[in-house]
Amino acid sequence: MSLGHSIRTKRKSLHLTLQQLASKIDADAGNLSRIERGELGVSESLLRKIASALETTPANLYADSDDATPNSKAGEQAHTYTKSQSEQTNSSNSKDFVQWFRSATPYIHAFGGRTFVIAFGGEVVSEQQFIALSHDLNLLASLEVRLVLVHGSRPQIEQRLKRDSISPLFHNGLRVTDDAAMEAVKEANGAIRVEIEALLSMGIANSPMAGADIRVASGNFVTAKPLGVHDGVDLQHTGEVRKVDAIGIQKRLDDNEMVLLSPLGYSPTGEAFNLSLEDVAVSTAVALDADKLIFLMDSAGVHNLRGELLREMTAEKAKNLLRNVRETEQAINISEDVTYYLPAAVRACEHGVARTHLISRHIDGAIIQELFTLDGIGTMVTELSLESMRQANIDDVGGILKLIEPLENDGILVRRGRERLEMEINHFHVMEHDNRIIGCAALYPFESEKTAEFACLAIDPAYRGGGRGDKLFYYCANVAKQRGLKSLFCLTTRTEHWFLERGFTEQGVEKLPAEKQKLYNYQRKSKVFSKTL
Repeated sequence: MSLGHSIRTKRKSLHLTLQQLASKIDADAGNLSRIERGELGVSESLLRKIASALETTPANLYADSDDATPNSKAGEQAHTYTKSQSEQTNSSNSKDFVQWFRSATPYIHAFGGRTFVIAFGGEVVSEQQFIALSHDLNLLASLEVRLVLVHGSRPQIEQRLKRDSISPLFHNGLRVTDDAAMEAVKEANGAIRVEIEALLSMGIANSPMAGADIRVASGNFVTAKPLGVHDGVDLQHTGEVRKVDAIGIQKRLDDNEMVLLSPLGYSPTGEAFNLSLEDVAVSTAVALDADKLIFLMDSAGVHNLRGELLREMTAEKAKNLLRNVRETEQAINISEDVTYYLPAAVRACEHGVARTHLISRHIDGAIIQELFTLDGIGTMVTELSLESMRQANIDDVGGILKLIEPLENDGILVRRGRERLEMEINHFHVMEHDNRIIGCAALYPFESEKTAEFACLAIDPAYRGGGRGDKLFYYCANVAKQRGLKSLFCLTTRTEHWFLERGFTEQGVEKLPAEKQKLYNYQRKSKVFSKTL
């Protein structure tokens, strides 16, 4: 039973409607409905109000959510009736969990001791989504990931300006921060910081934060300067990052503290400036030489002009997309927040940040799904392509064996043992994706005949269908050309059409190099194909 279901069950037992509960705690009934359905997280302060109105405690609500045993005879009968089905479901879920956890192991090893900068807008706090995010942050902290959080404050600033009857002023997308607006900026950021620190201090039993020992550090780590006058408009207290105290932040991270930064900067003259979330996040990631910069935004990631989610893109591809957006009158698939965060991602990559992730703040566990699954759920921007091809070395033997063994078992490839593969490793070439071997192929040259055998082509099943076999083939063909070879040949029993489609023609066994003819297996009866380079 989820926490939302626990709240709903308790409310029903007291014969309260959603509207009555909302009135008791001065909350929105629609948001309460979303909380009960599990579509919206709940902050600690709101949870306390709900628990008080329901005459219980937050701990009891969490405990009830974890204890779903039937409490009636009918319930026991239903439980008995569905026990077998439940056991089967649990067994299936357990296998899925084990498979996922094993697949996540390389990432767990890779992330320990790394620095991640995570940036999110003030909506994450105002819409009670931070409590769910804190669970993911706690998990990352437990894996010894060094975390720097950068929060926004736009909705909170707007709320305070509205309260004080102050009309917000903007120029080219930048807030004009006069003295009155600056007071609202300070108040909003102070309130957000306190709420975030409170939620990160939460240690409710039977919750993902149980046993958490997160210490949060914040301070004047960001030095800023005024943006000045733009197109004749004085932006006043609106500024930009001048310097980030990377040494000061590193000391806090070395002490196992999580660093929290607000979009505020300070000048040597004692002034405070209102900064953009993107500017602070990128500048901090660059100054710290962070391994990852993560933006939580409204949309699921970056989509191309056809509406397709782009899982990965280089900084150059991102710049081309933004250029197309500017030149296209109707870029309906590009959300407004992407126009803010994607240029920031490009800037981060161009200044040395290895990976920048753009993911949705509306998906529960979005950070975990993005970081610990093969495909992720959002868009990752990198300076260079994650895929590369190179000559194989002895350390690649295990990865190559993992690729070719299933094909050998199916009779598609000739079986090779580890010892033979180690002896022939210099003939192999591999394709890598983010330092993981996803493809291999071999070239066995026959120098006197100016030809080479193209063999052992294999692509990881998870990466098939993207033209990677073609890329690896043409890479090997280019290597053969550079060696002065004039042609390639191959032997196959199952994939003749693949080679025909790429310009190979069928030949007789007698056309093979003399040395290869001696080794030809007449029982296997492989067909011979050749291609002039």
